[in-house]
Amino acid sequence: MRFTLERWASPATPLLLVTDDQGALRALEFAENETRLLRLLQRYYGDFTLEEGESPASLKAALMAYFDGDVHALADVPTATAGTPFQRQVWNALRTIPAGTTVSYGELAATLGRKGASRAVGAANGANPIPIVVPCHRVVGADGSLTGFGSGLPRKRWLLDHEARHARISASA
Repeated sequence: MRFTLERWASPATPLLLVTDDQGALRALEFAENETRLLRLLQRYYGDFTLEEGESPASLKAALMAYFDGDVHALADVPTATAGTPFQRQVWNALRTIPAGTTVSYGELAATLGRKGASRAVGAANGANPIPIVVPCHRVVGADGSLTGFGSGLPRKRWLLDHEARHARISASA
């Protein structure tokens, strides 16, 4: 498979955007996690070619709108992921968690009809190749504590605070 990699300076932090020939987002990672990005791409696609280039303008516009406060701007970003059927089921469910809210791993497992599978949900969540757009940061521990995020808990807290602040603003408007 052939993918395009853009090193994009978002308003919040440098990001790595990986898209396919149809413009679907295949992976997104914080720039300091390039090794993780390459590892995930290898795991999901085996042989692949990664060429530096431009991501679709619509993707960058949606990300820019998100960082500017439109926390709903990523809802229609086209994505395509590999992964197991269960992982893809978890990733699709993540996109249904409203911005400004969180759910626990157990709650997400129950939503999927897999009560008691919180660890499996956690593993799938941690293998998400498209953070932010597929909002794995919205999943927290059973007691509401911040747990696991590949780019660190301070970044997870920032994303959650950003969304909560702007979701409240758009709800009151």
